[in-house]
Amino acid sequence: MKFKTLVFATAVAFSGMAVAADPAPPAVPQTPEAWAQSMWDFTRNPNPLKDPKQFVPFATAATEPGFYAALGTQMMDPSMWAYMANSMMNPAAYSAWMPLMTDPNVYMKWLTASMDPNFYTALLTQFSDPGKLMRWMMAPVDPRTMALLMQTINPAMYLKWMMAPLDPQWLRAGVNTMNPALYLGWLGAGLNPTSYGDLWKGFLTYPVPGTPAPTTSPYGTTFNIFDPNAWTQMFTVPGMTPTLTPPPATTPPAK
Repeated sequence: MKFKTLVFATAVAFSGMAVAADPAPPAVPQTPEAWAQSMWDFTRNPNPLKDPKQFVPFATAATEPGFYAALGTQMMDPSMWAYMANSMMNPAAYSAWMPLMTDPNVYMKWLTASMDPNFYTALLTQFSDPGKLMRWMMAPVDPRTMALLMQTINPAMYLKWMMAPLDPQWLRAGVNTMNPALYLGWLGAGLNPTSYGDLWKGFLTYPVPGTPAPTTSPYGTTFNIFDPNAWTQMFTVPGMTPTLTPPPATTPPAK
């Protein structure tokens, strides 16, 4: 009983750390500049790969010249590299990338999109948009392109790189490597069923202390991998479960 309680407490505690560390799902970026910035965030950049509905607006932004002008400008900022490093150390990055390998719903979404003519139409129209072709032709004189070129001779940019070791973002990244909560958060993300998609979330459901244990899920009977008794029930022969109820007391016959 103590072992079961300890396993439950450890699993829920670690899972709670991972959930607490996960930020709220951000809205889909609306501009090429916002899409370029989202590429630095490892808790968000796999989203276009997991959902065709997000891949279409990403492809729309990635075929704009402003996307690459913004990406080049951001690459010259050392704080953006520190931002990327911190996002890679965030346990939410594990939860963001794992469904690409473990969630069958991701593959079903892409299979459905591959049979949808609207999906191909939305992608092909990006290459036949006259306005977009004109923007590429005018890219050399685009103010964003000129700002990118002028940034190479901006002394403030080089001063930022010289002061990068004192940047709070880089200091945070260095301190995080010595923070035990970071490693517990990664362990919690590994134990959190939501890190593996909806199918595994339904299979790896464990009860939270103080709430009734779930008995069923959309995927059938819930199996609690953190309950040692659940593993012993796998070897029980149906219909042969011994009863633990004592037999009723009988009154001795009168003499």
